[in-house]
Amino acid sequence: MATFPLYNIKGEEMEKVELPEDIFDGKVNARLLHQAVVMYRANQRQGNASTKTRGEVSGGGKKPWRQKGTGRARAGSNRSPLWRHGGVVFGPHPREFGFSMPEKMRREALLSSINDKISTEDLLCVEHLEIKAPKTKEFSGILKALKVTQKALVVIDDKERNDGILKASRNIPRVTLRRVSDVNALDVMAHKKLLVTKFALKTLTQRLK
Repeated sequence: MATFPLYNIKGEEMEKVELPEDIFDGKVNARLLHQAVVMYRANQRQGNASTKTRGEVSGGGKKPWRQKGTGRARAGSNRSPLWRHGGVVFGPHPREFGFSMPEKMRREALLSSINDKISTEDLLCVEHLEIKAPKTKEFSGILKALKVTQKALVVIDDKERNDGILKASRNIPRVTLRRVSDVNALDVMAHKKLLVTKFALKTLTQRLK
């Protein structure tokens, strides 16, 4: 059974937290994890790149010169891709890059990403996140006390979310705040540290069952 310390916001160790071994078994399915990361990144692509073909470019209705007798190559339109201001051959057009995976595979990928953080000792559990005022300095002090200096993903439970924590964390470039219901494998793997509250960890365990 995986065991790691539970800290308070002052960085003091309070007790040990145990994770159920039947869920957090330490296995990391790298192949599935890669597939999930590719899917989440593909779904973030907008696919707005667009070019015009010779039929879509404005102009080009008149034949530039007669077919024969000029000594020049025949031309039917000055919007040919060979001409300046002409159309584009095989250029990009708006498209959808996204694809989906079964929910069970997404859940297994999330579990693999968390197991990876546990194996590298990059998972930190804090009793709760409480600040007196919605100030960046307050939240930065908590991270400093917990010795979190790298890029970190902070996961809180839906019931713990408040505007104070949201406002205090959003101005720190290396920190991302997520609810348990929204976190995914890409979020976890894109950050060095994973910081979860005690209540959020229980909810996350229920989600991964």
